[in-house]
Amino acid sequence: MMFVKNELSAAVTTPLLAIIVAMGAMFWAPAQSLLLWLAAVFVAKGILIAICRQFVRAPRDDEATPGWRAKIAAAEFLYGVTWASVAFISPETQAEAAHTFIFASLLVVISMRMLFASTVTPVVYAGTLPMTIAIVIRFALLDNPFYWAMAAMAIGVHIYFVWLMNGFSRTVMAMLEYRAEKDALIAELEQSKSISDDARMRAEEANLAKSRFLATMSHELRTPLNAILGFSEIMRGEILGPHANPTYKEYAKDIHESGQHLLTLINEILDISRIEAGRYELNETPIKLIDIVEDCHRLMRVRAENKGLKIVEAFDDNMPRLWADERAVRQICLNLLSNAIKFTPTGGTVTLKITRTKHGGQMLSVKDTGPGIPEDEIPRVLRSFGQGSLAHQTAEGGTGLGLPITKGLTDLHDGNFELKSKLRYGTEVIVSFPRSRAMEALPRLTEPGEEPPEDPQVPWRPPSSAA
Repeated sequence: MMFVKNELSAAVTTPLLAIIVAMGAMFWAPAQSLLLWLAAVFVAKGILIAICRQFVRAPRDDEATPGWRAKIAAAEFLYGVTWASVAFISPETQAEAAHTFIFASLLVVISMRMLFASTVTPVVYAGTLPMTIAIVIRFALLDNPFYWAMAAMAIGVHIYFVWLMNGFSRTVMAMLEYRAEKDALIAELEQSKSISDDARMRAEEANLAKSRFLATMSHELRTPLNAILGFSEIMRGEILGPHANPTYKEYAKDIHESGQHLLTLINEILDISRIEAGRYELNETPIKLIDIVEDCHRLMRVRAENKGLKIVEAFDDNMPRLWADERAVRQICLNLLSNAIKFTPTGGTVTLKITRTKHGGQMLSVKDTGPGIPEDEIPRVLRSFGQGSLAHQTAEGGTGLGLPITKGLTDLHDGNFELKSKLRYGTEVIVSFPRSRAMEALPRLTEPGEEPPEDPQVPWRPPSSAA
């Protein structure tokens, strides 16, 4: 195919070279003989071009390749013979200039044919050997050592061209092999990408089905569990009368506490399932972030004091209200505070911080002095049901859903979740709400002629021209 493309691209160039050679040979050869030679060259070239075009239109078949190679080699041999015949036009001419012109012209044609056909060795020999043999025979018939030397030179040049052609052919073959390998790699990559896309789609469908299943099952489990919690609460409080055996009261307490723990787990599974399935709906109202965090602090204070921990509050003043889901924000704060208390050793400190972000939003930070999380485990703890090595070493490991739920609820509020942790240096989790959710109070526009407000804390805006 490379040879055919070269031939078709030079379909006009080589005949033009034949015309130039004929014009140069007119100084010693008769015009009639040159016209016949030109006609033979054009016919041979036309046959070769026709075969090349047939090859391009023919379907690709490896079994037919040897036949096409034989046809092209035969046409090239005919073309080479027609070019070689120029050496025998008017052989009685003994002028050195004529012989030198023929020698140079045929060497140029030999080099061109070797360049075009370097990828097909049989075609190279079929097209160039007739011309070299013609030079040798023509000069050998002359009784002059100078021409004998030129004949020997023609043989040497031909051998040298063949050596160059073999090196070029090896380079081309190596290039074709590399291109074939590249095409094979591209095909493998496309196939792998297709397989990966199919696997990803199946995984997404399976994950969605899993989330829907967990959401349904969690909902179905909570119904009987609420009955267990209610009856165990009645039994523990001896509302219907004291127990004959005090042990029953302890059993009722254990049932109630275990039920509460199970209800917490089910609620977490339900929340993460709804978040992953995209079915968690926010009930947004104006809230005060500081009030919610303080409520969570009061709920967790007893647990922190029992463990000997100190909770420090660092809140900015005059924080505006936040447009958010109160239940979701409360759950975010409880999850973060619960994790901080859970993994902070006795005598440690948990810092609650609420401040404005540099972009005008609000930020909640929960920082502890616990053992921290190794950097390679941070992606794991942010996945559903993922737990770090520290969680496996403590009895309060949990389900591994607290941080994923917190991150999911933050994303639903268009916020930013950031986990900073380093081994033996504690952990800090930052939840940022965007500026669009901060309900900044706008000053009242004054009427024309009205004095601006006297309160220096309220920025004054001049009325617009439209007002």
